[in-house]
This record gives sequence, C-alpha cells and structure tokens, in this order.
Amino acid sequence: MAQGNKFQDLEETAEALVAFINSGQLEQLSRVKVEHKALFDQHVETKKIVTQILKDVAQVEESAGQRLLDMEEEKKHREMELDSLEEQLKKCTAKSQITESELQFLQREFESLRTAEHELQNLQNEVDEDTTEVIPSAVYVSQVYYLITKIKWEYNTQPGVLKGVHYGADLATPINIDTSVRSRSDVSDQLWGFVSAEW
Repeated sequence: MAQGNKFQDLEETAEALVAFINSGQLEQLSRVKVEHKALFDQHVETKKIVTQILKDVAQVEESAGQRLLDMEEEKKHREMELDSLEEQLKKCTAKSQITESELQFLQREFESLRTAEHELQNLQNEVDEDTTEVIPSAVYVSQVYYLITKIKWEYNTQPGVLKGVHYGADLATPINIDTSVRSRSDVSDQLWGFVSAEW
C-alpha cells in the first residue's frame, strides 16, 4: 500500500514535470530542477550519514557481541576454576579430618607410652630399692653357705639344672644335677653328702 502511494507520488511528479515542460515555464522548471538537485544532494548526504551510522552500529554490535562472547568464555573459565577449587577444598577438608584423627590417635598413644614409661620408672625404682637391700643380703648368705658347704655355684645354667664345684680338703668335685628327674630329697641328700661333719 505504501509502495503504491510512492508510485502515485512519482507519477504525479512526472505529470507535473511534463506539464511544466509543455507550458514553457522555463523559469519555474529551472527552479524545480535546482530544488530537485538540492533534494538529490541532501538525499546523497543523508544516505552517507545513514550508511556511516549503520556501519558504526554494526561495529558497535560486533564489538558488543565479541565482548559478550569473551565474557561468556571468562564466565566458563571462572566456573571451571571454582569447581576445581571446590574439589580441592573437599580433598583438603577430608585430608584435614584424617590428619586430625591421626593426631588424636598419636596423642592417645603418646599418653599411653608416657603412662607406661612412668610405670616402668616406678618399677625400676622399686627394683633398685629391692636390689640395694636384697643383693647384699643374698651375697652375704651365699658367702655363709660357701663357708659351710665349700660349694661354689654356677648361676648361668638352664632351669632345673644345678651346677657348681665342691672344694673339699684334697679334691675339687664338679656338681651337675638335673632336678627335673630327681626328687628334692635325693638332691638334698646328695648335696649334704658333700658337707663335712667335722667342725
């Protein structure tokens, strides 16, 4: 419809031009020609301006589109970094919990060892006290037994074996008795047999 109006306007303009030419009104025709040229020049200038505006708009749109693409790419990159950091945080949190558990276990073990060390120290102190009191007494008793029996015992023997030497008046007699195969009274009788009845 709008195109039909334009065509009609063009037709009317053409008819007007033909009428001017036929009427011989050159002056009016020259004026129309000048106006037409001015209109054409204005149209060309407007076309240049509109073309430049369209180019500028296209450039702005292209630049904005590129910025938008860049921003989308940056957004994806940031999201990937965020996911990676979240994963690292989860791993570090899990590792921290494991380390915390191990630390608590080691602290309990350390306390247990400290308690055991304290108990061992107390036991060592008791042993030292007993050794200080008992060993001199045992040494004294063994010296008395040696003076009476003249038997010198070996203390580094297997369990259940009595070893030693009886130093008689003329002869040293070795003693080697397996107490696991003999009765206590037999062993006692044999040992008393070494003791001299002469005082």
